[in-house]
Amino acid sequence: MKKKWIAALVGVCMAVLTCACTVEPEKPDVPAPTEKKEPEEDEAELAKQAKLDLISPSAYGDTEGLDVEPATYFSLIGKGSSEEYWKMVKAGAEAAVADLNKALDYEGGDKVKVVYSGPGESDNVDEQVNILDEELARYPSALGIAVIDSQSCNVQFDLAVQNSIPIITYDSLSSYQGIMANITTDNKKAGAEAAVHMAEELEEEGQVLVFAHDSRSLTCRQRAESFAAEIKENHSEMSTTEIYYRDRLDELKEKIARERVGLPSDDGAGEEEPKDSGLAEGTLVSEPEPAKEDLDEAEVPEEALQEITDEEALAYIFEKNPEIKGIFATNGQAAMQMADLCTDQEKEDIAIIGYDSDTEEIEALKEGRLAGLVVQNPYGMGYAAIVAEARCVLEIGNEAEIDTGYIWVDEENLDSKEVQRMLYIK
Repeated sequence: MKKKWIAALVGVCMAVLTCACTVEPEKPDVPAPTEKKEPEEDEAELAKQAKLDLISPSAYGDTEGLDVEPATYFSLIGKGSSEEYWKMVKAGAEAAVADLNKALDYEGGDKVKVVYSGPGESDNVDEQVNILDEELARYPSALGIAVIDSQSCNVQFDLAVQNSIPIITYDSLSSYQGIMANITTDNKKAGAEAAVHMAEELEEEGQVLVFAHDSRSLTCRQRAESFAAEIKENHSEMSTTEIYYRDRLDELKEKIARERVGLPSDDGAGEEEPKDSGLAEGTLVSEPEPAKEDLDEAEVPEEALQEITDEEALAYIFEKNPEIKGIFATNGQAAMQMADLCTDQEKEDIAIIGYDSDTEEIEALKEGRLAGLVVQNPYGMGYAAIVAEARCVLEIGNEAEIDTGYIWVDEENLDSKEVQRMLYIK
């Protein structure tokens, strides 16, 4: 009996051991697979390269072979300093200098340097000229400038030539003959492309208001005039207004003031042929009407001018052009001014195409207040400007024109990686 009990006990033990051997070990928790993301530094490098790839010739997107001397000092002057556009120019220039220092193993006091300067108030001509004077007094190795007024810096450029300081321009052009290179968007091509997109938006019919940001800028005029030319030549059911300039609102204010105080407009609008007074010849009139030429020359009372706001002047443009279906604005500030005006005037059905891509414009695009944007490459301009300055210092020659490229952005392609890598501040 005892043997049977022992045998049974052994059998139970064997069964337990067998089960223990066949039980699978517990598996550790494995997190679910997640979408692979690019490391931030890799994405930043891809964004940098995307901007440099737009530059033509491609040599201006690369610092290789530019063996400048230690402590070379480059100067770069913009139209502003606080706006996102100019921050991107500065970032591009600093990236080029960093690439130079890395390639040449320059450290400490040997490092190549760049100083970016711009007016505190954007597009302030006098302040920019003062900055130019100060920079030339520091005798930089080379200097690049985005000229606000195409005629404003010629005296300083003469001084630079006398002191063997090479000058290049970027973003905005100058008519000065001694410029070593011009770095800019192909504004004629970009303005024409904006017109093609406007025609698509308006289904090839309707009047478009052209609102340009600066009458003193050659590049601004190129954008506006090429837009108008494309509409006139290739879109027969469309038309454009005269080109209105944002920096000439005072002229509109004077027209409004003259109308309010009963003076004739200085453009001769509203003139009529003289009428028969109905009086017999020789009849004396105690209070004769002022002569037409006296009214033309009469000055508008200062208080009448001061009463008129920028918003009223812009609304006056709408009053004079009641049939407009679209607006082309040649920079970010002009685009947002028009977008805000359309909102205030409850004209949300007007299609607005602008330039550049600061934060405010991108938000307006998402909200449907802007139909599209021509986005320039200010980072590429800053980078190419340093390359051009280095080539001047090394006396290896420059292309006369360097194109930094642009892209078209609308609500449909805004979220694509290609577009996101081209936007200014994210």
